[in-house]
Amino acid sequence: MTRIPSRPIWPGETTSQYHQKLISGVEGDCVIKLLDDQQYTLCELACSISTDQVDRIHSPYEWTIRQVFEHCADAERVFGYRMMRFAAGDATSLNGWDENFYAQSRFGLCNFTGITTELGALRQANLLLLRRLIPSAWDRSGEADGQRVTVRALAWITAGHFCHHMKIVASRCSVPLPTR
Repeated sequence: MTRIPSRPIWPGETTSQYHQKLISGVEGDCVIKLLDDQQYTLCELACSISTDQVDRIHSPYEWTIRQVFEHCADAERVFGYRMMRFAAGDATSLNGWDENFYAQSRFGLCNFTGITTELGALRQANLLLLRRLIPSAWDRSGEADGQRVTVRALAWITAGHFCHHMKIVASRCSVPLPTR
């Protein structure tokens, strides 16, 4: 496996403060290993959440645990699409997406096991994509939601976004965050 530089390292690689905060919230020096290890976290955390917690809103949050997992699946799909486009050198500017609209629309409700399985499958697909990239593709960039971002930064943002939400879920459900 090719070792990927630990973090986005030059100015402008990711300009969003929110994205930089997500990236700083994860530890490790190989994003591929981190993304892979997060699959363990997903499975173990999903198994530790009780049925009555899945559709409860835990103040001060406005989303149920199911909606958080659906949001993570939606984000995994969006980040994967962006990584694929930018890795290929596609310079078409991509629009942002309104995650609150997606969560509130509840367009894709399914049982909790189904959404967890979908999220795991999306993560696996993104890992397969990242593992086949040539080294120079990691430094390719594009514009998404008005921000210039590299494939490398998107991979780290994906890991940071997942970590952020799983920490919140674990806290809301009063269970430990499983890590490998």
